[in-house]
Amino acid sequence: MLETIRWLPGEECLELLDQTRLPAEISYIKCSDYRQVAAAIKCLAVRGAPAIGAAAAYGLVLAAGKCRANAEEEYLAQVEAAARELAATRPTAVNLSWALTRLLQRASDAGTGDPAVLRDLLLEEAHAIFREDASGNRKIGEYGQGFIPQKGSVLTHCNAGALATAGYGTALGVIRAARNAGKDVSVYADETRPLLQGARLTTLELLQENIPVTLITDNMAGFLMAKKMVDLVIVGADRIASNGDVANKIGTYGLAVLAKAHNIPFYVAAPFSTVDLSLHSGDEIPIEERDHTEVTHHGGRLLAPAGVKVWNPAFDVTPHHLVTAIITDRGIVRPPFGENLKKTTRQGLQDC
Repeated sequence: MLETIRWLPGEECLELLDQTRLPAEISYIKCSDYRQVAAAIKCLAVRGAPAIGAAAAYGLVLAAGKCRANAEEEYLAQVEAAARELAATRPTAVNLSWALTRLLQRASDAGTGDPAVLRDLLLEEAHAIFREDASGNRKIGEYGQGFIPQKGSVLTHCNAGALATAGYGTALGVIRAARNAGKDVSVYADETRPLLQGARLTTLELLQENIPVTLITDNMAGFLMAKKMVDLVIVGADRIASNGDVANKIGTYGLAVLAKAHNIPFYVAAPFSTVDLSLHSGDEIPIEERDHTEVTHHGGRLLAPAGVKVWNPAFDVTPHHLVTAIITDRGIVRPPFGENLKKTTRQGLQDC
């Protein structure tokens, strides 16, 4: 698996795999300043809710290392300002603000104004977030692989693999775990317009591991289901409201509607850090809208008439009644989600 994020301790900098260049080129962006990390998140060089959370955490470490202040309050104010800048890069994925809040809390609780000590504490916390995500993804895989039959075909959307996380993946982690359990699993990958994360990234990951994958365009999914060529749908998530409504890459809602119409189970795989219990429903989830050129252009080539109006939401919201179960690193959460997501705040709960 390709490394998405790596901290270089000798150089005190962060390297991010430039996913905008995949699959044609494997290259890394070296970040020595938090603004470089913010730019990489904004342009989708690093993407996927867990991955941008971990990247932002390291970005805040870079910011803390360059803060210059004579008093603790002034130092923390500078770090908080950098955190706000990082958090503003992508508003939908809650893992981003969750990771930054966790680091700020660690700094606030430290009881010291020594910049060097605070910076080391933040680095320790960033490392912990990275490690926890990688291990949590494997738990998601273990919990979720039971939903895949011994010989099963899975449809997935966008990329929720190692490239979207600290390693292993969420939706693709379930598929990896099923394969490792000896199951004969194959995958249909939606291309995922407009930026083709499924075509460029999901297929790359699966081909590297010799997991059978077939690429389809987004508008083929309904016919695929009608032909009974898929057993279940598994997707990732960028934010999950307390009632189980799920924000994920644009096009996910349509897949869920199609799955319901064809009596196919629809699963969401995500770490529990993606759950935002402060939101009552998906109506409260902020939906990022991106530049029109992502729709009108591809590879620098104009695909639509110049001047045409474009609506380009990066995410949509799938209502909870279309979700069969949510697979988290704390266990499998089933309906009623409003009740069971709150139960799952307790560590170790495996099925509810």
